[in-house]
Amino acid sequence: MEVKNHTSVSQFLLLGLSEDPDLQPILFGLFLSMYLVTVLGNLLIILAVSSDAHLHTPMYFFLSNLSFVDICFISTTVPKMLVNIQAHRKNISYLECLVQAYFFIMYGGVDHFLLTVMAYDRFVAICHPLHYTIIVNPRLCVLLVLMSWLIMFWVSLLHILLLNQLTFSIGTEIPHFFCDLAQLLKVATSDTLVNNIFLYVVAALLGMFPLTGILFSYSQILCSSMRTSSSVGKYKAFSTCGSHLCVVSLFYGTAFGVYLSSAVTHSSPRTVIASVMYTVVTPMLNPFIYSLRNKDVKGALGRLLSRAAFGHSWITNLRTKWRLPILKPLL
Repeated sequence: MEVKNHTSVSQFLLLGLSEDPDLQPILFGLFLSMYLVTVLGNLLIILAVSSDAHLHTPMYFFLSNLSFVDICFISTTVPKMLVNIQAHRKNISYLECLVQAYFFIMYGGVDHFLLTVMAYDRFVAICHPLHYTIIVNPRLCVLLVLMSWLIMFWVSLLHILLLNQLTFSIGTEIPHFFCDLAQLLKVATSDTLVNNIFLYVVAALLGMFPLTGILFSYSQILCSSMRTSSSVGKYKAFSTCGSHLCVVSLFYGTAFGVYLSSAVTHSSPRTVIASVMYTVVTPMLNPFIYSLRNKDVKGALGRLLSRAAFGHSWITNLRTKWRLPILKPLL
């Protein structure tokens, strides 16, 4: 008789992206490269914002928080997948799966809120420039970020507490490369009605309200720019929003792609590929979008890298001048 008590389930099996052994080295190299590029790119954004006084503004404060969340977001899923590929295994413990699902929900939700807050920041800056520093003050910025984390902390916790009440068969296979909540609900052997209702309610509230806020902010920005007769003013208004619009389109486009593909088709490979775009490609592209389309960030990165290069050359010259030995670790 098959055991179905969740307390007896010690692990799940993640089927991953492909079961073809010849593809595993390629997938490992590809995702390791994307992971390193994502972490390095977002770290450079954080360092550039923190080290450059010109970027100590609300917009770049939110951007540095978004970069931090993107690092956490991709670190929730990719490292475990890389470990499994390298070790030629598919297992993930029950507790580890719950923890991964918890942080994936939390970081994804905080991403939603931060994009909404950034849209609100641009709305105030363009539509109410004279009152910008009064409305978007440091206290409000910190409060908005903390509220985003607090809301998602409790929402994620409730999801996991409800998930912990479900039962699973021993040897349950998850047709994904990480513990996605929707996939876990599909493979559960007990009734998931309460879980699905809570999932849909939260998705509707925390999905539609941020998106509505973004659409409202940009509709007001569009109306304000249309009332501006100067073409220079219109260009300036849209140039400050271009990077954020690209990130919003990429984030929500891939997110909707994931859930539409899972709802319309029962093909797991298509859903997994859409999830890769959402969980890996989007965090990787965000630093490039902001650095390439934003002159302030591009300039700050240039100054940061030049200072790093100058520091390296100064140490090298000092070592050469005084003939300082290179210390080697004792074996």
